[in-house]
This record gives sequence, structure tokens and C-alpha cells, in this order.
Amino acid sequence: MIVGIIGVGHLAASILSGLLRAGVEPASILLSPRGQAHALSARWGIPLAVDNDDLVTRADIVLLSVRPVDAPAAIADLPWRAGQTLVSFCAGVTISHLEAGPARVMRAMPLTAASINASPTVCFPAVEPAIGVLKKLGPVIPLGSEDEFEIATVNAAVYGWAQDLIRQSADWATAQGGDAVAMRKLAALTFVAAGRLIAETDRPMETLIGELVTPGGITELGLDVLASEGQPQAWQAACDTVLLRLSGRSKA
Repeated sequence: MIVGIIGVGHLAASILSGLLRAGVEPASILLSPRGQAHALSARWGIPLAVDNDDLVTRADIVLLSVRPVDAPAAIADLPWRAGQTLVSFCAGVTISHLEAGPARVMRAMPLTAASINASPTVCFPAVEPAIGVLKKLGPVIPLGSEDEFEIATVNAAVYGWAQDLIRQSADWATAQGGDAVAMRKLAALTFVAAGRLIAETDRPMETLIGELVTPGGITELGLDVLASEGQPQAWQAACDTVLLRLSGRSKA
């Protein structure tokens, strides 16, 4: 099985790293000859296609990782065939705008943590064997509708916001006199610990949080400050704004 990639930028480089870490042979990957493709081909020994037409002719699964505005044109008039799957990573571009018949079309949203095989990746619809490829990058979360997928895509932005919160926490602790390396590791692993505890149990999140909030304690104190400063409302507004952009209802 050959996996082709059209659009070899930062996300595609992360995906390539994850696939190779997972044991995928470089010879079973094919890159469109643009962006970072030549550098990554030289680095990892991954073949280059002559052009997108050649890539689609040879690949069984095609991963599309171009700018969303360029997605429809990037796949137009290519030799798609039955039994082939196009997997689009282009945020906000609906399946109806991805003309690749008779190939099947699936949308997915991996994160750059794919490079370390730790990306939670949502997808719709769930199409094999493309799901098997995505599982090499981390856990796959199939969704039931394209509307639900659009909502879940907001999480790709939340991923960046979470990294910024980790940075802010580490920078604050370092400014107070903590060792920069230790504070960075502590802040990052604290977020990992919080996420794992929620992900690996089905207990209500409100219950888990409530168990941490001792009356008069430091967790309650901090949450009260965040609430008084409008953090919950600001966070919801950020999510709402991103969803509006993804659904094409905002030019913000």
C-alpha cells in the first residue's frame, strides 16, 4: 500500500515523522514535489512523485495537507479511481467541496503531536484502510457526522491554546525563581496528567474537578480568580469564533 501526501508543510512533516517512527517503510510513502518535500525526501529517503497526477496514479491513500483555500484546486482533474481514499486535513473544507470521485473521501484532523505518535485524530467518515494509517499517529476518534467533525476541529485550535497555557505557566514559575528546564517539564507533564485522568475514566468531569477543589484551597482560589477575570467567557468566545470561521459564517 502506497500513502501519498499532497502539501508537504509543517503538519505533513509531523505526520511523516510519526509514520516512520511507527515503522512505515519510506518506500511506501510518496511525496508531492513541493514545499518541504525535497528536503524531507533527502533526509528520510522518501520517494518524490513527478507531480500530483503521478502521485494519485501510484498511491492507494492520498493525504491532503494544503492550505484550505487551495484544497479544491489541488485535487481537481486528477486520476482518482475506485478503491482509493482521499484523506483531507484541510480545516473547514467540506466533503462536498472535495471532488475526488470515484475515490472515497474522508476528513481527519491530526495534530503535530503525530510526530511522536501522540495525536488524537478525529475523522469522518471512518474509512478503512485509511483509519489504520491514522492509528499509527495516535488514537483515532471516529465521529458520526460532518457537523460533529466541524465542532471537533475546534480542538485543533485548543491544542495550540493549551501549549500557550503551558508556556505561560512555565514562564511564570521561572520568573519566580524556578529552574527553567524543570518548570517547563513540570508544566507540560501536569497538563498531560490532567488530560490522561479525564481520558482514561468515564467518571463525570465535574466530579473529577470537584474532588480537586477543597473549600478554601488553592485550586478553588485560582478558579475563583479566573472566573472573576472572565476566563470561562473568553474561552467560550474563542471556541465560538473558531467554529464560525470553520463553518464559513465569519470572515474574522
